[in-house]
Amino acid sequence: MNESSAVTTSWKDVPTRTLSAAGVQYAYRELGPDTGVPVVFLTHLAAVLDNWDPRVVDGIAAQHRVITFDNRGVGASSGATPTTIEAMAADAVSLIRALGLDQVDLFGFSMGGMIAQVIAQEEPQLVRKLIIAGTGPAGGEGIDKVTRISYVDTARGLLTRRDPKQYLFFTRTPNGIQAGKEFLARLEERSNDRDKPVTVRAFRAQLKAIHRWGLQKPANLATIHQPVLVANGDHDKMVPTKNTVDLDRRLPNSQLVIYPDAGHGGVFQFHQDFVQRALEFL
Repeated sequence: MNESSAVTTSWKDVPTRTLSAAGVQYAYRELGPDTGVPVVFLTHLAAVLDNWDPRVVDGIAAQHRVITFDNRGVGASSGATPTTIEAMAADAVSLIRALGLDQVDLFGFSMGGMIAQVIAQEEPQLVRKLIIAGTGPAGGEGIDKVTRISYVDTARGLLTRRDPKQYLFFTRTPNGIQAGKEFLARLEERSNDRDKPVTVRAFRAQLKAIHRWGLQKPANLATIHQPVLVANGDHDKMVPTKNTVDLDRRLPNSQLVIYPDAGHGGVFQFHQDFVQRALEFL
């Protein structure tokens, strides 16, 4: 990383780059200081680079090198989208290695939190610490219903001409509705060099992967010895909050944060508190 890119200060104007790994051209962005252990962000269902909350990216990048990327077949990354979480984890590892990194911290949100769990189990020496939010363990209660919930609220969004994330990520209380509006406005702050939207084919492949994850036998999470920060809102309808509590109970070295009157996107609703906790944890 050269000097000029090392001082990129905001998510709004950091350039999108490409890197080839295992035959896939990945679109990625990085910012923050070029020292210490980098934090690799692992994204949620249907998300491209522009779906990360700028306050969370900039907040963590104030003290750490942050690397975000489009999964294979998503946004500006080439290839076909995998239909298993395990294959997505293998893709992330190949990109991390192509970047020349031998140790990273992982921040996985929703589907990204599932990917992070697999990476920690498959490549334990690669991962120093994990932050997983709005996510659950393999075989977790209600995870196999994400497909139906996603389709219903996507239809609801089309009918009301609102972004489905307003319904999927936030509660329908006054606080939740306001937080959703503010979050969606922040996602529009970047005006140039925007990413390509997710395709229907990629979205369906990811839904299939999450559905499979929800039907799997529970994994032995006691093998994940790294420190883990586990976070969610208290009313997550996509990955029911009891899964987050279950993760905290089953991980040997974890700490739990549950935000009040918040849904799946609780870490974005409470971004100031979350960034502070994440920085202290890292």
